[in-house]
Amino acid sequence: MALLKKWRDMAYSETANKGDLQRLWANYFDKEKEIYAQLLKNPDEVVEGTVKELAEKYDVDIMTMTGFLDGINDSLKEANPIEEMEEDTKVGLGFEKELLYKNMVAAGADWLYNLEEWNDIFDEETRKKLYREQKDSMTIHKEPKIYPNDPCPCGSGKKYKKCCGKGA
Repeated sequence: MALLKKWRDMAYSETANKGDLQRLWANYFDKEKEIYAQLLKNPDEVVEGTVKELAEKYDVDIMTMTGFLDGINDSLKEANPIEEMEEDTKVGLGFEKELLYKNMVAAGADWLYNLEEWNDIFDEETRKKLYREQKDSMTIHKEPKIYPNDPCPCGSGKKYKKCCGKGA
């Protein structure tokens, strides 16, 4: 069975004890934070190796590394083959800095986008700008509803029903 399926079955189990799942995620988030802190210290270095080698490098088990690879995949310059990944699959961690920051914001992972290592990558103004861009991209903007007796938005001065709304 591919590692990703095994990870997802374990981490998102419907039948697992809630306490066990909470402990699994708490432990995962601690490890994830440590890995990101190390990666962000040298953000331009492309870390590569097999899943097993990276798990050993960052002192985590294979399943934790699988979850990490699943989480970072959308932020990588070159995506990893996570769906069919096994322990000996070669993977890379070359990430797009702005995209990674925005994805952390999108995930609501404040323990990650507030890591102090980001201070050496982006100044505070840039971090605020990236944060705002990400939040704005998730906001749904609805156009105001135009009613038949409203002035037509085309600027003709006529009522909408007598102008652009004719036959609508």
